[in-house]
Amino acid sequence: MIHPRGHAYSSLLTTSHFLENPRRYSFVLSGPNLNISNIHTKNIRRATTDTTMRITLNIFNPQAGEQDSLLTLEIFPDMTLATLRESIQAESTVPPTSQHIYHNGRLISDDTQTMEQLQIVDGEMLAVHVRDMRGSTGVPEQARRPQPRRPAQNEQDPELIRLQILGQPALRQQLQSQHPELAAAVDNPARFAQIFHDSQNREQRERQERQREIERLNDDPFNVENQRKIEEMIRQERVMENLQNAMEHNPEVFGRVHMLYVDVEVNGHPVKAFVDSGAQATIMSPSCAEACGIMRLIDTRFAGVAHGVGTARIIGRVHSAQIKIGNLFLPCSFTVMEGRSVDLLLGLDMLKRHQATIDLARDKLIIQGEMIPFLGEAEIPKAEEEAAAQEPTLPGPDGTAIGQRTGAVVPPGQHQQQIPARPQAAQSAPSPAAAAAPAPSAPQAPPAAQSAPTTTNISPQAIESLISMGATREQAIQALQAAEGDPDVAAGLIFF
Repeated sequence: MIHPRGHAYSSLLTTSHFLENPRRYSFVLSGPNLNISNIHTKNIRRATTDTTMRITLNIFNPQAGEQDSLLTLEIFPDMTLATLRESIQAESTVPPTSQHIYHNGRLISDDTQTMEQLQIVDGEMLAVHVRDMRGSTGVPEQARRPQPRRPAQNEQDPELIRLQILGQPALRQQLQSQHPELAAAVDNPARFAQIFHDSQNREQRERQERQREIERLNDDPFNVENQRKIEEMIRQERVMENLQNAMEHNPEVFGRVHMLYVDVEVNGHPVKAFVDSGAQATIMSPSCAEACGIMRLIDTRFAGVAHGVGTARIIGRVHSAQIKIGNLFLPCSFTVMEGRSVDLLLGLDMLKRHQATIDLARDKLIIQGEMIPFLGEAEIPKAEEEAAAQEPTLPGPDGTAIGQRTGAVVPPGQHQQQIPARPQAAQSAPSPAAAAAPAPSAPQAPPAAQSAPTTTNISPQAIESLISMGATREQAIQALQAAEGDPDVAAGLIFF
């Protein structure tokens, strides 16, 4: 043995001394008392016993028609990827050239890197996808089975995508919101590949059909109508592309946003109040006013018609009643209006008067320092869910449907009913410009004693009179219905 400084030492120097001081020597000369094989088979193995790691491999072999199998191996930090492949071959008979090893959804292929360099630690799970890269030459007859369709050069490999999804929980959650059917099959390789290819084929057929249609229209380039159709097809394609980009990069915009509700008490009666800073006035339904015992306080001189998305009849106004929000007892006025899907709506008049703050970060309504938590999704009245179920939808990508009002994405097979939106005041609170004008009229009886006016009670002369004054026929009919056929009152509702 030669020391780096040039001093000669006896060959009787023990191997353990070399192992304890490996950096002091540049090379070792073999001698009668130095057995190199003993170093590797005994001392080195004993020295690395403390660094042994155990990993689990999930082996998927579609060529053999087997389900995923698990294999546990002991490795060392300085073990190379090539050595790991040989260990896998010894345990599973899968040749190294057919092993595609994935770590955290990422393909690792550099055989010279060690486990430490690849950041593979104790307890890790690796995915091994078996694919024969050598062709069918020399393959045993029993292994020659019909192979699944291989992806083209410009086509994505579904198995690679599946393994990436398994290794990234965030990607799996995103797939769940965008393509629930594909996300449900992520643990089944065959089913996942089938759904993936079906989706790809469907998109390819649609593209080819659009291309053929464009070519057909281009056969007559001077036809103005054909050019309009081509322009519309290109526009629709850009719209769908924009939709796909939004679903990929901003999937949260397609979720249904639940409205803000708080628990209140009106005249001692508990009510779930809808907080709407876009509504001009605080509105209550007649049934809620009856339950709260304030129907007797309605001033019918403030009756009228609210114009928004459609129209709604205003019965009157309760000028002052006590409302309890949190631990606060506050005076509040209510506009009692028919056609509302909520019992009580806290509008801007109430919120500004008491300087309320809608704190979305804390999910609370703050009034005079009192914090009132907004209700959770399970506590929101069912009327909102029923209204959402009747929302009209548009067809989206991959068989999904998208709500026309909320933009919520509905998974395939769970499409909402294609019910046209019914114009009613419940869909929007009356704006300042659309608020009803007070109509001086005789005191009206409670709603229970009244019958809704119909078109048959309206004279055609009254309708024509309002139309001649500048109103549309629909506005004239609605105003006459609210005014119980009185053309003068109806004219005041429309023009004043």
